[in-house]
Amino acid sequence: MSEEPAPTALLPPEHVAIIMDGNGRWAAARKKPRKFGHHQGVEAVRRCVNAAGALGIRYLTLYSFSTENWRRPKDEVKALFDLMRGFVEKDLEQLRAEGVRVRILGSRDNLSADIITLIDRVEGQTRHNDKLFLNIAFNYGGRNEIARACSALMEKVRTGAFSADTITEADITDHLDTASIPDPDMIVRTSGEQRLSNFLLWQSAYAEFVVLDVMWPDFVQKHFEDALDIYHCRERRKGQVGI
Repeated sequence: MSEEPAPTALLPPEHVAIIMDGNGRWAAARKKPRKFGHHQGVEAVRRCVNAAGALGIRYLTLYSFSTENWRRPKDEVKALFDLMRGFVEKDLEQLRAEGVRVRILGSRDNLSADIITLIDRVEGQTRHNDKLFLNIAFNYGGRNEIARACSALMEKVRTGAFSADTITEADITDHLDTASIPDPDMIVRTSGEQRLSNFLLWQSAYAEFVVLDVMWPDFVQKHFEDALDIYHCRERRKGQVGI
């Protein structure tokens, strides 16, 4: 009797994007200040990056600071920027050694000179890595990104490099912050909230949306695996007829 072939292993999605939500509520539940939750959230980022590598994810995009987050109290915004600085100072050498390429998505408007220098440094020192592509959405908003892309295209129309009558979806894609990055296959949101919050609006057209009932500071590899299990149960038709 011939043996049955082993089942084919499920391939991981190429690109996973995560809305890291719940830091503040996690801290409040422990009667701690919100910045304590953000600090623990950075530890979850480290676990998430390690998990992505272990699970074979090629592209990982994390929603770190949105254009709307400027409306938060000044001390909380300062704490978030300090965590950004600390993460780079502590983790850059390890990320570079492990083959992680870091790319910062978002507008540079309103960013201080030292943060812009920091962004240039982390992108420059990891630009030749290719084991994992880590994208940090910082000072990022989906509508803002699309508006900036349209402005860039209109400038090219003005100079004669483009014709307004022939602009395609591909042209817009090529002028987004995520140019050269494949669209996300799956977008995960922690904390149980069920909205995109202005994240990757153009790119998420056919992404599978997975909501996890876990606060971001508690996120571990098992939660990543749970999201992948949900993803693999979905039938991804992308507008076509299913099987």
